[in-house]
Amino acid sequence: MSGLGRLFRSVRVRLLVIALLPMLVLFPVILGGAMLRWSGKMDNLLIVKVNSDLTIADQYLQHLLENSGERLDAVAHSVAFQTALSSGEQDDFIAEQQKRLGLDFLYLSDGGRTPGGFVPGDWPVVQDALAGEPHSAIDIFLPDQLDALSQGLSERATVRLVPTRAAVPTDRSTEDRGMVIHSAAPVIMPDGSRRALVGGLLLNRNLDFIDTINALVYRERSLPQGSQGTATLFLDDVRISTNVRLFENLRALGTRVSAEVRQQVLGEGATWLDSAFVVNDWYISAYQPIIDSKGQKVGMLYVGFLEAPFQRQKTNTIVVLTLVFLLVAGLSVPIFLRWAGRIFLPLERMTQTITRVEEGDLNARNGLSDGSGEIAQVAQHLDGLLDAVQERDRQLRGWGESLEQKVEERTRDLQEANTKLERATERLIMSEKLAAVGEITAGVAHEINNPIAVIQGNLDVARDLLGEDVRKVETEFRLIDDQVYRVGVIVSKLLQFARPAEYSGAANVILPSEVARDCLVLTRRQIENAQIEVRTDFSSLCPVLMERTELQQVIVNLLLNAVHAMPEGGILTLSVVDEDEQVVIRVEDTGTGIPADTLKRIFDPFFTTKLAQGTGLGLSISQQLVSRIGGRISASSSPGEGSCFEIVLPIASDQ
Repeated sequence: MSGLGRLFRSVRVRLLVIALLPMLVLFPVILGGAMLRWSGKMDNLLIVKVNSDLTIADQYLQHLLENSGERLDAVAHSVAFQTALSSGEQDDFIAEQQKRLGLDFLYLSDGGRTPGGFVPGDWPVVQDALAGEPHSAIDIFLPDQLDALSQGLSERATVRLVPTRAAVPTDRSTEDRGMVIHSAAPVIMPDGSRRALVGGLLLNRNLDFIDTINALVYRERSLPQGSQGTATLFLDDVRISTNVRLFENLRALGTRVSAEVRQQVLGEGATWLDSAFVVNDWYISAYQPIIDSKGQKVGMLYVGFLEAPFQRQKTNTIVVLTLVFLLVAGLSVPIFLRWAGRIFLPLERMTQTITRVEEGDLNARNGLSDGSGEIAQVAQHLDGLLDAVQERDRQLRGWGESLEQKVEERTRDLQEANTKLERATERLIMSEKLAAVGEITAGVAHEINNPIAVIQGNLDVARDLLGEDVRKVETEFRLIDDQVYRVGVIVSKLLQFARPAEYSGAANVILPSEVARDCLVLTRRQIENAQIEVRTDFSSLCPVLMERTELQQVIVNLLLNAVHAMPEGGILTLSVVDEDEQVVIRVEDTGTGIPADTLKRIFDPFFTTKLAQGTGLGLSISQQLVSRIGGRISASSSPGEGSCFEIVLPIASDQ
């Protein structure tokens, strides 16, 4: 058991826990609950404040709308305007009033199509004015409508979109529509007809407007030190006027609101009152939808302030209260521990001693020789019992070590005998299998050769009897010849596998590099048909003792396997080099590769992945031919990258 576990099992600690339970458990629970409730109340107060701030901002916006309509209605009913209408000087008067009122456009309309190409009468604001009622509202104008009202107004309204985290994905790069305070007042013309005096103020990039809202809502000392109030006007979900900073001196125009806020405010028409990530920091935020004169949700009005200062205050309060609690607990614990230690020291010593003995330390003792009292006497008696137990343990360990040594010796002998038996059994089983396969293969090959000879003989007789007519079935006869030849090759391979000694020629001293060149000539047609690039390295000059045709058979088999592994072309590398007083022949391809489970079995007799196209004896016979002269053949492969077959042959000793 660890030191911490022993500590909690101590009687002293248990007594301390009982004494300090009200302070260590109840007080933290009460304190935590109070802090949680206080934190929730503080969060609610922040939401109430930001909701109040939003109300002030909305009231200011509504005041601007009403004031704009009232000022325009005052102009429409002024004597000066009626005089200008009578004298035909209304254009100069309207231009002068537009400049005085600070409007971006001001014109007189009968509701019909303007030279700019749009119809003012389509707007509910203008319709109400033509009906005799002044009206002001927030409306969204398209770029061509803005330019029709005032040249260059669409360029002023255009805001480049800035990629914003968590916003709804969009293909747009700019917001070129304009959000306008749109006002209209009825005008009675000298001839008694009714028209509308229409004016508007563009809110895109209108920093004076948004700064005024911010100054009105977040006056000096309305927020704690470190916090910062912000206000923003959105067209759809794009900030078109804001005092939120992207960097120190760069306003976050063109940034967008998160998808979550957009869905609740513009999608559902609800007001957002919660914490939200605004551009680059968390703010206590309030968003409400802006409705245009047609009843559509076209934007949002936002106010909020930094959340971090309030979170710091909450954290600091929690930290201070926690430190005070820990200080009180820290001063109380040592006093109780010292007092409990004097009473329960002998009992704790015994508990620790028993624990050490359970862990294997038989030398552990209490060491209370001069104590008085019942607990100290029990501790001394326990030390005597431990001495007797240690002596018995010493004797048992000696007997156990002797017995264990004898068991290990017998086990080692049995393992060695078992290993030898397994190897002998494997060799016997393999020998019996190969002998049986050889006998069966020789018999099958002999029985197949006779029908083949009859088929071939009768095929020749059929050619002679048909004479010139043999051309009609020349293709069929040629296919029969090919299949008979293929059967003969399979029979030859079976016999070569079953009786390799009968097929081995006299060993000769040959140069493997020359044999490799000949093999490339023999397989040239297959290589060229597969559009394979061949790379060679025949730097070896050392001879080996082997039948030339046998080495040729091995290399050709590997070359054809490599061609089959690259059905769509690739690179075939054939190299013959001298390494460590041996000749190494490598056949590498960039083909499909061989899976690991297949690679383990490729040299097994009759194992093939070509199904009906192969016998599965090629690599097995190649391994026999190479092993017979003291060489070895191995393969490595990476699926999807290619394979490499390596033949290692001993150099002829007479060279």
